[in-house]
Amino acid sequence: MKIILTQEVTGLGAPGDVVEVKDGYGRNYLLPQGFAIPWTRGAEKQITVIKRARSAREIRDLGHANEVKSQLEGLKVSLTARAGTGGRLFGSITTGEVVTAVRSAGGPDLDRRRVELPGHIKAVGNYQVQVRLHPEVVAKFALNVVPAK
Repeated sequence: MKIILTQEVTGLGAPGDVVEVKDGYGRNYLLPQGFAIPWTRGAEKQITVIKRARSAREIRDLGHANEVKSQLEGLKVSLTARAGTGGRLFGSITTGEVVTAVRSAGGPDLDRRRVELPGHIKAVGNYQVQVRLHPEVVAKFALNVVPAK
């Protein structure tokens, strides 16, 4: 199945890319989640619109990505969440909460879709979080989840 990606999909491509995927993956996951649209000649015209929107919000080049990476890696990010006894959280930490915590810690403004958590964060503690800033640049920083008083 040929599809046009509308959002970044790790391991598959960036918005505006035309990719060939297995029918089930495209029909059952990518299309319903809004990560892609079916490829047609008419939809191919939308690629330029998608790529123009991507370039407006994307990190401009490799140098800018490395600059943001150096900002992130020197950052101490702490996130306060409600927790029960034993350090177990009520719910789990989302990428949106991590982006807000980075911004409040004085870090750069990030796209939550580029943040990769190490699984589900459901307990207090220290975690290593990755951010894909550029296809060639991945920044890692420490996230400290502390219980709310």
